[in-house]
Amino acid sequence: MSYLLSNWSFDPFLVVAAGVAAWHEVGLWRLARRSRPERTRQRRRRSAFFYAGLAVLLLAVESPIDYWADDYFFVHMIQHLLLMFAAPTLIVAGAPWQPLLAALPARLGRATTRGVLAGGWSRPLRAAGGLLLRPWVSVIAFNAVMIAWHVPVLFDLAENNQAVHIWLMHGSFLAAGLLFWLQYIPSPPFRRRMPLTSRAAALFGTNVVMIMLAMALSIFSRGSVYPVYSHLPGVTLPPFADQQIGASILWVCGDFWAMPTMIVTIRQIVSSEGGLSATLDRGLRRSSARWPQSRSASGLTPDRRLLAMEPRRRGAGPSSRGRHAARDVH
Repeated sequence: MSYLLSNWSFDPFLVVAAGVAAWHEVGLWRLARRSRPERTRQRRRRSAFFYAGLAVLLLAVESPIDYWADDYFFVHMIQHLLLMFAAPTLIVAGAPWQPLLAALPARLGRATTRGVLAGGWSRPLRAAGGLLLRPWVSVIAFNAVMIAWHVPVLFDLAENNQAVHIWLMHGSFLAAGLLFWLQYIPSPPFRRRMPLTSRAAALFGTNVVMIMLAMALSIFSRGSVYPVYSHLPGVTLPPFADQQIGASILWVCGDFWAMPTMIVTIRQIVSSEGGLSATLDRGLRRSSARWPQSRSASGLTPDRRLLAMEPRRRGAGPSSRGRHAARDVH
């Protein structure tokens, strides 16, 4: 029980989360003054997901998970999954964007919405946001962040420098997770611009990257690759065994989010194409169109040759009877 009740920390993420929650409540209150009751209730229901996401974020960085992550690599993997998967999915499902914009001062909020401000500082921000929200940019950024922070040099740098660890590593995990899951989870006013088939391909590729990363840390490694976990006082778990447990958590828990999302995406593909049989028929027609049928010397395909021969077969009987009738007349 002491593992759960002791070693809670209070780093700046707590202040940031509390400020964002208060900011969000102000925006909800302002939107409720000019919205229909149904719309207000819908925003309030969505806000439950947003606050749950903030709670998971605080659990990852304030609870004993953050404390024990300094001693055990597998706990660090749990923390990374909370920051890249659990917290972002809940925050995106909560769609806090309109309330957060509505909480801005009136003049600033209108100018930001229109993208016109004195000095034009919002235009570069909107341009950068548009670039980051492009589907494949979001997917590549998610995978690049995940791979980069598991490179031993960068991982050890974050472990030895708290500013890098808290703001750069954790911040990039959360930001990349938000950009990635915006492509899959409805979060108004953002529209998902990635086609359904591309979503399935991106999710499959991301899952493959996670599996390969897990294999690199377990199957393809002969020892611990992170010096910061070697010879820690009071830790009896061997560093390589710790690393293998962390790799298995990365593998299994990554599938925990990837597989349901893949199932939902495939169901959407099938329903949008008119059913499973229609989807398969379209795929077969496209594949057959790419491989033209072989033609004979006469220029006819095998199917057309059969059709051309069929009238001759049908006409063989009458033509022979006609020849016998001609002999009878003569």
